[in-house]
Amino acid sequence: MEHVPQEAGAAEARGAVAGRARWLVVGGGALVVVAMLAYWLGSAAGGGEAAPRPSATPTPSATLATTEVFEKVGPSVAVIQAGRSLGTGVIAAEDGSILTANHVVKGTEDVTVTFADGTKSKAVVVSSDPRRDVAVLKPAKLPEIVVPATLGGGAAVGAPVVAIGNPLGLTYSVSTGVVSGLDRTTEDGDLSGLIQFDASVNPGSSGGPLLDARGLLIGIVISIADPGGDEAFAGIAFAVPIGVALGNEEGPSI
Repeated sequence: MEHVPQEAGAAEARGAVAGRARWLVVGGGALVVVAMLAYWLGSAAGGGEAAPRPSATPTPSATLATTEVFEKVGPSVAVIQAGRSLGTGVIAAEDGSILTANHVVKGTEDVTVTFADGTKSKAVVVSSDPRRDVAVLKPAKLPEIVVPATLGGGAAVGAPVVAIGNPLGLTYSVSTGVVSGLDRTTEDGDLSGLIQFDASVNPGSSGGPLLDARGLLIGIVISIADPGGDEAFAGIAFAVPIGVALGNEEGPSI
């Protein structure tokens, strides 16, 4: 999680989680750790012009097993190498536009995307929103078959979730958990309205999809809390709700 984390904090009336956090950069075989108020899961990105806005697709109602969720959404997940930083992205539109965490690609124009079928391509940041820590990438080359994730709606406390990402370079890792809380805010107030969940995520997971039990994309993973300052996953992670990531609420469209 490169800004695999970023800032996880406490908002008195909103149940925010206080604690130290660290930015992790995965690349060149090493992790570069910088002390912060939140523990970010990826690295960050630059601005750009407006990108095509993904539209919601019909939502299935059947609950899936974790293996089925992975089989369904795995082809939509991409590995992102931005300079020396490693992160994750998810195809969110028919044209191959990829959603990721802004901190994964921030500060570099050297972005390479590897799709699930092995296709590699350079990509450019066509839109970014540092206030939500989300960015949209446009790959120069697409896989023969483009499989966008199916967009979901809101999350519910206690509902099961699945995270897919590249923690510490272990590509296409899957973890499960539940939604622990909603409307969380970072300590400095920079990010708010976040989904708190307890599925295991680590540096390199930033920008990856958070999915519900039907395999629907409900959030983009951005950070973890590190209250002990020991770089250990404490069971507290955060994601930007998909509606916010797409600019449908509390923020500009990406």
